Amino acid sequence: MLLTARQLTVSFGAHPVLDHVDFTIDAGERVCLLGRNGAGKSTLLKVIAGDITPEDGELAMRPGLRIARLPQELPRGFTGTVRELVAQGLGAAGELLARHYQLAQALAGGGEQPRLLAEMEQLHQALDSADGWTLEQRVDAMLTRLDLPGDQPIADVSGGVGRRALLGQALVQDPDLLLLDEPTNHLDVEAIGQLEELLLGWQGALLFITHDRAFLQRLATRIVELDRGELRSYPGDYRRYLQTRDAELVAEERAQQQFDRRLAQEEAWIRQGIKARRTRNEGRVRALQDMRRQRAQRRERQGVAGFDLQAADRSGRLVIRAEHISHSFDGEPLIADFSTTIMRGDKVGLIGPNGCGKTTLLHVLLGRRHPDAGRVRLGTGLEIAYFDQLREQLDEELSVAENVSGGADTITVNGQQRHIISYLKDFLFTPAQARAPISALSGGERNRVLLARLFTRPANLLVLDEPTNDLDLETLELLEQLLVDYTGTVLLVSHDRAFLDNVVTSSLVFEGGGQVREYVGGYSDWERQRPAAPSPRTGAQQRPRAPAQQSTQRPAARAKLSYKDKRELETLPATIETLEQEQEALSRTLADPEFYQGPAEEIATTTARLAEVETQLEAAFQRWEALEQAARAGVSTQN
Repeated sequence: MLLTARQLTVSFGAHPVLDHVDFTIDAGERVCLLGRNGAGKSTLLKVIAGDITPEDGELAMRPGLRIARLPQELPRGFTGTVRELVAQGLGAAGELLARHYQLAQALAGGGEQPRLLAEMEQLHQALDSADGWTLEQRVDAMLTRLDLPGDQPIADVSGGVGRRALLGQALVQDPDLLLLDEPTNHLDVEAIGQLEELLLGWQGALLFITHDRAFLQRLATRIVELDRGELRSYPGDYRRYLQTRDAELVAEERAQQQFDRRLAQEEAWIRQGIKARRTRNEGRVRALQDMRRQRAQRRERQGVAGFDLQAADRSGRLVIRAEHISHSFDGEPLIADFSTTIMRGDKVGLIGPNGCGKTTLLHVLLGRRHPDAGRVRLGTGLEIAYFDQLREQLDEELSVAENVSGGADTITVNGQQRHIISYLKDFLFTPAQARAPISALSGGERNRVLLARLFTRPANLLVLDEPTNDLDLETLELLEQLLVDYTGTVLLVSHDRAFLDNVVTSSLVFEGGGQVREYVGGYSDWERQRPAAPSPRTGAQQRPRAPAQQSTQRPAARAKLSYKDKRELETLPATIETLEQEQEALSRTLADPEFYQGPAEEIATTTARLAEVETQLEAAFQRWEALEQAARAGVSTQN
């Protein structure tokens, strides 16, 4: 047993966020802490880390227990390198190492030699006494393990690298218990996978908070839910937790209904006439008073967000067509010769590492930025709603209500006038929160504000750039279901693998060097398809490029066609049409979420057949164009 909590109590308002909770963690466990936004999950981690002292209860730990916590943000004012940030996890010895790195750089740069050498000598003696050289090896090993640029200033790294550096700072302490609060935030899919592998191979105990269902399913050996101040423990993985939790909620609702019926009967009894009051049982009266106290103390389960999407009039069948677009940044290609066609009702996911150009591609496809080459055609009747990952559309100085309604008291939703406070209740904002400034909100609450603002306007093209960050699981699942049922078109950037799997019908994947390829289905479908050479495409089939841009591997055109070639040229259009029809039918099948509830063998067979059809179709187009070129060349020779 590493840690035991008994009757812990912490309050920040009318109700305690931790209400006399009991809790244990054993060595080697990987425990996930779940709960709604604001339920007190981060508070519990801070209590265990010693940052918050509980009002009541006790926390017993194994002697010598080492605990490390991954913070949510980089330390303010830190100006050192990634190496120095990781070394900070070693405490005083880390500070010595950080100063050693700084002196070494100063000496290499030709700084004041005598003074620097004297200080370096003193540092060497201090590091010898603190076993600092062994700790330095530990820092170097952690940098290598997490693929971190040790000498790069922390101010110059991306959010994902910063998160990995903070993880290195925690792990370099070699803790017995590691506390992680939303470790996957701001990490791309590849970095999340690397983190999973690292934590699966780590021998210490883990207590983590996450809303990433794929991450949760793979890591957790036990789930603890914090709900209305109480902790409930569920051994096993996420799927088992869902089954058990749902059964408990049904039983709780049934018990509360029975209690309320009995309370109503007793209230009716106590209010009977004089005869009943003369003969009433005093024990029954005391029981009724106790029931009243129980009902008054009951904490209802927080409601689920109830927002809905406003659909605008239908757009044209064609939404976006991009033809051979390219775009670079600082000389580096982000998008190289990419073409796609997006039709009404398509739900397209954009997958790739941080900084690869996903947001840039969105702006190019929407006509907000001109490509360096190629062209983009937008369809007719488009009404676009854009969810910005940086939340730049929110004014920090204005209240939640003012940000959503523009200062008006009412808004129009689906043709009906609603008061802004009533509308915001659908997004789980109390009247007090609705009047509070944006600056007072958490990340998850800000995301809900942006969704509330987004859904006040009718749209037939939703563009969502990282909408899932900081959302709790219930809100995340509601948004997911809304997008599945939405009849318009969706462009979605996300690193949430489960969200992509459940929502999108096709994926645009950044595969390096500016190459963007389109695949049928979501993240898991891409993982199954990417070993294959072909790149499946949805929507209207793209025609071959102009002859000058064709690959040199295509069949060489001949000056005169043989009889056999002429017959092949005549039959190829019918062959292409047949393949296109099969391709469209297979794409519709794979785009249906219910299809993936069927046998795995059927899914694999259908996916493989689509890849085969794509290969045959591409070969048919290449052969058809080569024969067409040969035929044209033959005619001109005869003339």
